[in-house]
Amino acid sequence: MANFTLDDVRQRTYKARDAWWTVLLVDPLASRLVKFTANRTNITPNQLTVGALILGLGAGGCWAVGTWPMLLVGALLYHLSFTLDCMDGKIARLKGTGSIFGAWLDYIFDRVRVLACAIALMGGAYARTGNVAYVWTAVAVVFLDMLRYMDALEIYKVRSQMRNKLRDLGEQAAALEAVARAARGEVPAVPVDAELSSAERALGNDPEADMEDRVVGDNPNVALQAEFNKKFPWYARIRDALLRGRIRPHLISGIEFQMGVFIVAPIVAAVIPGAIIPVTVLSGIGMLAFELVIIYKFWLSSRTYTKSLGKLERRVEEARAQLPQEELERLSLA
Repeated sequence: MANFTLDDVRQRTYKARDAWWTVLLVDPLASRLVKFTANRTNITPNQLTVGALILGLGAGGCWAVGTWPMLLVGALLYHLSFTLDCMDGKIARLKGTGSIFGAWLDYIFDRVRVLACAIALMGGAYARTGNVAYVWTAVAVVFLDMLRYMDALEIYKVRSQMRNKLRDLGEQAAALEAVARAARGEVPAVPVDAELSSAERALGNDPEADMEDRVVGDNPNVALQAEFNKKFPWYARIRDALLRGRIRPHLISGIEFQMGVFIVAPIVAAVIPGAIIPVTVLSGIGMLAFELVIIYKFWLSSRTYTKSLGKLERRVEEARAQLPQEELERLSLA
């Protein structure tokens, strides 16, 4: 059996930044369970993913019954389900057993769990009260969950494309400028392939990094978020304070929205009947507010991207203009 320590788990599996719910209410338990599971069992990440779905469906079954004790038990089961959902990724990172299929399975089962739990929680309340508002609330929960994750994936993809485009143009400009200097006898020629390879290594991707902290442009220290930070200088202070505790500044994300609907709402409803819809609405408003901030930051990033792209394109054209025709022909054939 393995002999992982708690420090091993924290150092190898904790994300540099994460949702505050995960950092404060899940990681302290999940890290200890990961240590035990990794050292004493042969449970795989995919098995934990399946277990998370089963517990989530069990929570839904409790909410369908709808009595106040079952609302509380369902909330507890959902929290344990989310804990297992966090454990599968930690086990994969700790043991190096992650897979593309496992990532796909985790994503699909998360969406299935949200769908099933929304139907069970709101459907159970509708069956008891006959209030059709619960049906529309279930639709809203599923829609917001879908919107959040589709938006996150699309922004991640587009930002990756933006960064890659700027990086490629920057490498091209640097390579052409190096050849132009060499043609003037200023420095020894640097092979284009070597220049590109060196730049690629310098700008290597960090798979754990959040895209909003990526840096791009002529200089690797120029951030896409520069315009947002200039408009809101206080944001950097709050962000840095939160990051010291590994908490990301996106305080109400899809995770907090789910927890608001499937943990906070049932607990409050066990004490105050009819509280499910108000708590769900507040959770949805909070998530949408932070999503609008992300969209606004993305819009500012797109403006910075356009400006940086123009500067790099001009650098490329200026470097090409300085090269003799035979050098341009050689580069086009390389």
